[in-house]
Amino acid sequence: MKKLKIFPKTFLYSLAIMLLIVGVAHLILYLLLPQMVIDFVPSEATGNVSLTIAGKYEPAGLMKSAMLRALPLSVICCVFLSVLCAYFFSKGTTSSIRQLSKAVKKMSELDQSAQCLISSQDELGELANDVNQLYHRLLCMVENLELEKEKTSENERAKIDFLRSASHELKTPVTALNAMLENMILGVGRYQDYDDCLPECKAITERLSEMIHEILETSKLSVSTKNAVPIKINVSELLASLCEPYQLIATTHGVQFHLKIDDAVSVELPIHEFSKALSNILGNAVAYTPNGKCVSVYLRAHMIVVENECTPISKEELPHLFEPFYRPDFSRNRENGGNGLGLYIVATIFQTLNVPYSFVPMEQPQGMRRCLQFNYCKIKKLSGSTFPGEFF
Repeated sequence: MKKLKIFPKTFLYSLAIMLLIVGVAHLILYLLLPQMVIDFVPSEATGNVSLTIAGKYEPAGLMKSAMLRALPLSVICCVFLSVLCAYFFSKGTTSSIRQLSKAVKKMSELDQSAQCLISSQDELGELANDVNQLYHRLLCMVENLELEKEKTSENERAKIDFLRSASHELKTPVTALNAMLENMILGVGRYQDYDDCLPECKAITERLSEMIHEILETSKLSVSTKNAVPIKINVSELLASLCEPYQLIATTHGVQFHLKIDDAVSVELPIHEFSKALSNILGNAVAYTPNGKCVSVYLRAHMIVVENECTPISKEELPHLFEPFYRPDFSRNRENGGNGLGLYIVATIFQTLNVPYSFVPMEQPQGMRRCLQFNYCKIKKLSGSTFPGEFF
């Protein structure tokens, strides 16, 4: 019986109970009915019908004989009715359970359309609602796990790419330093003059130390940004203070620098990381603007725009600008070309903070435009603050 499914088990149990009741009823009738003689005797006093129970009478044998003759037909009819009742009873009882079982089987296969469609208000209906809610939460959990898995895989790939690029970048100055020291030891050519070579070695080691420091800081940037505590930042004041040193650098290189603040805006972001990313954007714009050209910075209600007049970057190179240690060909020959981590740091910080950022070419005038949007940050316009409309 343990191996039977619930429908045949319920059917057999209910049929056995009904057959037992039928059998007991027939046995009681067979044993007791012949002992009862129904004698209708009119009562002169009351006019009622009296029931007289006597011992064995001659009609008892006739009654037993009649019952034995009718017994097969009675049993057949009772068995048929019992089977019929047991079938419909079992079907009605187990149909909801079978439906629930089919739905759970689909749920075990993570079928998105699986659902227990039981509208009854009894315990099975409550169970079906509980199963549906549990399955919905399970699907949400699986979806979140898949997203976390994808993010983890992307982060792992990004870490591997970063370490591979970092090792390649460090290899160049280390190789140059090693070659210079070997030539100094061998006393080859100009390397015999230690007074000229030692300052070059010192400059290489300083550059190498700076690169290692930046690489270590950048490798921890995503975690530190995620754990940073956001505070209320007055973007107008912060932008004005960050632009001051870059305005001086731009003037030194013959580059015009314009700052225009339309609104006083505050947002809630980690100030250290936000300042670092914004500083890298400004530094990138100033560094790649030729003499006589212009850098323009605008602050509006929901965005910061930084534009610089230069030769636009090609569409082929644009997707690679935010990769670690990537530099366009024209920047590799410049003394201030940087190490290729500036825009990578910007992308890492803004992606971690969920701040939309774009870097696109301009047509009139030709150049590049960087847009930083605050749509998804907590923005508040400040009243009563005064800032210069333009800063040159």
